[in-house]
Amino acid sequence: MLDFIITVDRSLMTNHHGKEFIGFMTTSPAVGLPEWLWMWICAPRPKCDKFGRPIEAPYGLRKIEAALVSAGFRAAIVDPDYLPRYIKSAKALLIGHHDFFAFCAPSNVWWAITKREPVNRKYFIKLMESRPVREFKERGGKIIIGGPAAWQWLHVEDLWEKWGVDCVIDGEAEKVIVKICEKILNGEPIPKYVFIGPEEVPSIEEIPVIVKPSVNGLVELMRGCPRHCSFCSVTLRPLRYIPLEKIEAEIQVNIRYGIRHILLHSEDVLLYGADGVRPREQPLLKLHETALRYAETLGWSHVSLSAVVYAQRNGRVLSKLTDMIFSKTGQRFIGVQTGIETGSPRLAKIIMPGKSAPYPSEKWPEIVEEAFSIMADCNVVPAATIILNLPKETPDDCVKTAELIDRLRPYPSLIVPMYLVPMGVLKDKRALLAFKIKPEHVDVMWKCLEHSLYWAPRLASMYLSDRRSAPVRMMISLFLKLIEWKKRSLEKKIREYLEMASEGAYEHKAVEEEEAVAT
Repeated sequence: MLDFIITVDRSLMTNHHGKEFIGFMTTSPAVGLPEWLWMWICAPRPKCDKFGRPIEAPYGLRKIEAALVSAGFRAAIVDPDYLPRYIKSAKALLIGHHDFFAFCAPSNVWWAITKREPVNRKYFIKLMESRPVREFKERGGKIIIGGPAAWQWLHVEDLWEKWGVDCVIDGEAEKVIVKICEKILNGEPIPKYVFIGPEEVPSIEEIPVIVKPSVNGLVELMRGCPRHCSFCSVTLRPLRYIPLEKIEAEIQVNIRYGIRHILLHSEDVLLYGADGVRPREQPLLKLHETALRYAETLGWSHVSLSAVVYAQRNGRVLSKLTDMIFSKTGQRFIGVQTGIETGSPRLAKIIMPGKSAPYPSEKWPEIVEEAFSIMADCNVVPAATIILNLPKETPDDCVKTAELIDRLRPYPSLIVPMYLVPMGVLKDKRALLAFKIKPEHVDVMWKCLEHSLYWAPRLASMYLSDRRSAPVRMMISLFLKLIEWKKRSLEKKIREYLEMASEGAYEHKAVEEEEAVAT
């Protein structure tokens, strides 16, 4: 029996067929395909043991599970389909998410363009309104919410009452969750909202080692980021490097359960053990030597473009790392997420002066292009983001971004537009939902689409080249052909949307949709 059930909806309780980047499809509505088929492609049901515990589970949930288990609680992650087995005896249901209500980018972009709810939002709402969750609340169970998107609950307070949410934990929760669960077992009142500031985050010693495998072998290298971009909440967390022995222990957990792929995760893998924002060769080589003693294949989650340039200019470190990985695993490439954000040096200097460091912001477009060239030479394929609606953005800034995207065409990559809603605006739910896509954004979005459609068929073929991925590869190939065929009508729809947004029609519709959820 379990006292504490940890879960999430289907959009995250999945291993995405072992292909982490397919998970980005859950930030969009089903486009051109039936929703059931879309979900099968991006979020298939995971393998579970006879108790409904998934073999692989989201890393953040694994950390909460490890904290509770190490504190002596009866706690485990449970697949949402198995909740009926546990709701009669459990004391609390713990739910985390990356984007509960599709308020984050890129979900909000796809919602704005298509005017349809992304599947991550739909499936989270389905979970909260499902019979097991309703029955759990009716018998007096506690619902605890957390994860990186916990801030979203401050803008849907009506749903706290509707769904019976007892506590929202906003921030790194490994320490706090133990105290909350102790109060629940002792029948003591718990706080409605807990914010964990920089002074209260767990220390390295207090961050537990996961006890069961993470989705696609994800292992955390560090927390926080030294670049301090004004639009990013990660920089609010103090910078901490996870010791190599803890990283190795988590790799061993995954390997012990048959997860042979390891995904090294941080906001910037190349800054592990760095001197500020300057990558250092020896910590990176030692990290990769350790990981490659166990992993059959190895991946990176994120890198920064300035770190790519610095590492390669100073000792050809990127080449050394990729040569090591490819020679030991037989891989042909590594996929990685990175941020371009803007092609405007002026805007980069205002909004993200640390993004280009140790190089000046005035050189940002050149740094981006050089990094893409280096990654192409090293067979590292970036999925890059562009952020539109940055504070103090002008039409000329968007022109410079569009020009940079044109120059990146020769390099294998995907470029995805995202839409920023400044944190100050988040105080107003109506403003949060009712942003406009400006005319100057359309050219940038269109160039992103053309760039990604140019490279996507080849990259999908590489990424899904193994025999096991053949059905997914076929469906994604058909989907890309559909998008290419519909490209002209898609442009027309975007422009129709602009006309509607300029008349205020979209704002009204978006707020109506949000209010409908609450009622």
